[in-house]
Amino acid sequence: MFHQVFGREPRPGSYPEFLRITVDHLFGEIWTRPHLSVEERELVALTAVALARTDWELRGHIGAALHLGMSREKIVEVIIQLAYYGGWPVANNGLRVAQEVFAELDAATGEDVDHDR
Repeated sequence: MFHQVFGREPRPGSYPEFLRITVDHLFGEIWTRPHLSVEERELVALTAVALARTDWELRGHIGAALHLGMSREKIVEVIIQLAYYGGWPVANNGLRVAQEVFAELDAATGEDVDHDR
């Protein structure tokens, strides 16, 4: 499931046991439960990490959302709506992170597209 969401295998980190727990439990048990699609679960995850202002995780989940076929506009719209539920600083931070991720992707692919940034 991790590979399906992020389009890659998990990267080993400083805490291999935590990575194993994350992959086995979160992605092996939680993300595979019924009633929500993978895309809906990604929107929940994207929202949660944006609200928590965890930029590293937000970058990863913006990438995952794009990998799952969500448009940049949809991602931006989710973050804009969070201004009302999490505060303007949450949305401002999320939009900044999204803009950085989009710019990095454009640079990597050689695109120079204005996506309402």
